[in-house]
Amino acid sequence: MIEINNLKKSFGESEVLKGISTVFEQGKTNLIIGQSGSGKTVFLKCILGLHQASKGEIFYNKKPISSMTENERSLLRQDMGMVFQGSALFDSMTVEENVMFPMQMFTEAPADEIRDRANFAIKRVNLINANNKLPSEISGGMQKRVAIARAIVMNPNYLFCDEPNSGLDPKTAILIDNLIQEITQEYKITTVINSHDMNSVMEIGEKIIFLKEGEKKWEGSNKEIFKTDNAAVTDFVYSSELFKKVRKVYLEESE
Repeated sequence: MIEINNLKKSFGESEVLKGISTVFEQGKTNLIIGQSGSGKTVFLKCILGLHQASKGEIFYNKKPISSMTENERSLLRQDMGMVFQGSALFDSMTVEENVMFPMQMFTEAPADEIRDRANFAIKRVNLINANNKLPSEISGGMQKRVAIARAIVMNPNYLFCDEPNSGLDPKTAILIDNLIQEITQEYKITTVINSHDMNSVMEIGEKIIFLKEGEKKWEGSNKEIFKTDNAAVTDFVYSSELFKKVRKVYLEESE
């Protein structure tokens, strides 16, 4: 579980985050949504420790980051898995080598244990006959699976995904969403996803926070978002005619 208490972040005179408080729950897919410039990327980077908050506190399993020693922070970073927007695979490494990389960097496990763990993660994300292929030899959807396998190879308690469906076709995007949700529930990971994909919101948004101009304007589940009359949320979520129709059908069926 990750708790955020009155988080603020400024760059010079510009206040980007204006006092955000929320809880990201273990075993759930927690989504951060909002239009460009809403502060969601800065928010995610603060949670990851890539930006230092100007005010407020971040708690990992009730322990504040500010009170952690450098060694404790190092151990926390090793307990995090990250899926980057562009997958961020090493072009010169095979699929298997990419997945093995975190364990080679951060553990002293023997080579056979590292290889076994990497192969377990590769199988878990349903990649078949891809171990010896380079990223350039596989599809975008497969690359994303490799990125997920690499993120979970060290059994993290926290999984962060930055626009995991970026560049994927709708069908593949749904498969990746479902895979992330399955892994989250199976391993009881606290998963935080930065997304602008409304299909992801509707498919796997067990907990959603909506940011606008650096403030949390709404939070709830993908079921509750259909019912909200929050103007900021409805303007964002139902900007397309398709989602307006989906909401109308949902509300009619709920009556």
